This record gives sequence, structure tokens and C-alpha cells, in this order.
Amino acid sequence: MERNESEIIMNLYNELIQSKIHPIPQIGKIDRTTNHGVYIIYGPNDDVLHVGMARSGIGGLNQRLNDHLLNKSSFYRGYLGKKNISLRQNHKFRYLEIEDLRTRALVESLTAGLLCPAHFGIEK
Repeated sequence: MERNESEIIMNLYNELIQSKIHPIPQIGKIDRTTNHGVYIIYGPNDDVLHVGMARSGIGGLNQRLNDHLLNKSSFYRGYLGKKNISLRQNHKFRYLEIEDLRTRALVESLTAGLLCPAHFGIEK
């Protein structure tokens, strides 16, 4: 990785953690963007539960976040379901749209490494 790329990734991480926080709706679906990017899911006490990215798919970030709400993700199977947690109970998220797949993967990795989400590294 070039030095310039490292700076870009760090700047995007900073932009992500300063982005607006959105509550997860108690009913209905998340409808923010169909673009791809990186997201952070927070618990009711602002603890970081999950860092992820929308890798592909027509629905982008909307689709990925709704997969978690609809129990269609490894985050649900490996963490939420085992702990009987509903994201509709005062959870929130923030996200950053990032077009380039490599850049998304690097920002996701850096974010997970720095924020140490509860879901990271659990057994399936």
C-alpha cells in the first residue's frame, strides 16, 4: 500500500466515524442508500457491535443493513440471534458510501481493528 493510499484510508475512516448516526427503525426497512460502503452498528449504550461493508448487490447499504434486520446475515446468526438481540430496540448505525471495492475493504478492516466490535472474531 502506498503512503498516499494509507492517508486516503485514514481520512475515510475519520469521515465514517464522524458521519451522522441514524436510528434503526422500529418498524419497516432501512432506506438510506443503494450505494455501497462501510457501516458501523451500535448498541443502545453506544457500544460498537458490528463493522461491515456492502460488497455487492443491487440494494447496496440498504440491502446489507436490512439483511441484519431480517436475520439473513452471519452477524445475526453468530451474534444477535445467540444473544436474543433485536436491532429494533434502540440500536443505531452510521455509514459512509465508498465506490471502490478495495478502498471499502481497507476502510472496513481499519475500522474493525480500531473499534474492536463485539461481533468480531466470534465462533459461528
